[in-house]
Parts: sequence; C-alpha cells; structure tokens
Amino acid sequence: MTTVAEPLRRGSGKVWALPGVYLPQADTRLLGRALRAEEALAGADVLEIGTGSGALAVLAARMGARVAATDVSWRAVLSARANAVLQRQRVRVRRGDLAGPARGRTYDMVVTNPPYVPSPQSRPPAGAARAWDAGNDGRHVVDRVCSHAPALLRPAGVLLMVHSGLCGVDLTLGQLESAGLAAEVVAREYVPFGPVLGRRLPWLRAQGLIGPGEEHEELVVIRAART
Repeated sequence: MTTVAEPLRRGSGKVWALPGVYLPQADTRLLGRALRAEEALAGADVLEIGTGSGALAVLAARMGARVAATDVSWRAVLSARANAVLQRQRVRVRRGDLAGPARGRTYDMVVTNPPYVPSPQSRPPAGAARAWDAGNDGRHVVDRVCSHAPALLRPAGVLLMVHSGLCGVDLTLGQLESAGLAAEVVAREYVPFGPVLGRRLPWLRAQGLIGPGEEHEELVVIRAART
C-alpha cells in the first residue's frame, strides 16, 4: 500500500510514497518555505541529501534548478523518482549514503532534512526508523552533514538544513562556522511532539533533553553560506 501527503505548495500535486518512506511533515514544510525564500535558484545546481519522498527536490526543480538527490533507501529513491515524473519535473535520484553518489561534484545549494531524533538505541536504525533515528544525541547524521557540506559547495554556495532543537542548534552553527561557512538560523517553529517523540518522553526527560511539562519541539532551519 502506498501513502500520500499534502503538497508543499499550492498548485502542486500530492506527494506519493512507498511504505516506510518519510512523507512531508512540519520539518519538510519549514525547510520548503526557507527554500522558496532563496533568490536566483533558476539555473542553479542543487543537491538534496536524504531526499525521502523527493518533495523538496521536486520543489527545487519547479523553481528552475537543476536537481540531483540521494537517499540510502531504494524505496525512497523509487518514490522520489515517481514524484518527479508525476509532477513533470526533472530530478536525478541515485541511491547512496549522503553525497556519495555525487562525489567530486560541487553545487550552488545543498538541501537536507537529515535524521535528528535522539534515540535510546545507539546501534544504527533499520527500516523506516532510518529516516529519523540518529543516535543517543541525535547528531549521527547532522555531524556528518556539517563535515561534508563545505566540500560540496561552490563559492557563494548555500547549505539549508532543518533539524530539532533537541540535538543542539548552537553546536551545528559552531561546526559550520569552524568549517568556514557563515551560518545562521533563518526559520524557527514550535510543533507538538509527534508519535516518535511522544513514545520517548520518559527517556528524553531522563536525559535532560526535554523539561517537565514541555509539550512542543523546536524546529530550526540553518542556512550556511560559503563566503
């Protein structure tokens, strides 16, 4: 059985995905708004890391960009390819870890909604959980993005990344700035805890990641530009 989600913007079709593929949610929509705020995307080379359903890659293509996308999941790759065809947009989607399939290339923009949910399990997740579980501190993939992104960006290139306040916004900003990028938070939203965080509230509170009585998760979009 396939699943669908509402479009990221008015006038586009619903997003289709195979079971286990991450569908657009609050973080996707927040990152989509940040992407739409970027100027001069027409003709730009854009890479989306961890494309999932491909919704953001299709959005970038609709804005006139030349888009490549990657994901470690074959189901995600197939879903993203299908959504590009359904939306009549050209997106090159390849299977691989982070930017592995794009090794040796650089881009005007890198977009990513990486896994960032802290997990009591330290071992690598399997199945659908790969789309959100990211180790005890939630930074297993975020740290790798911070490490890889500078080499992927052309002069004046931009990284747009969304993640939760639970995994350390200041740490991400510091890592990107240490790598020579000018980093800042350009969007922020507070959303009710979803099912995954809801099931982990006792553990998250025991780790000091969520205070007593907190009912909302902070989402941020970080923009890091090569100066």
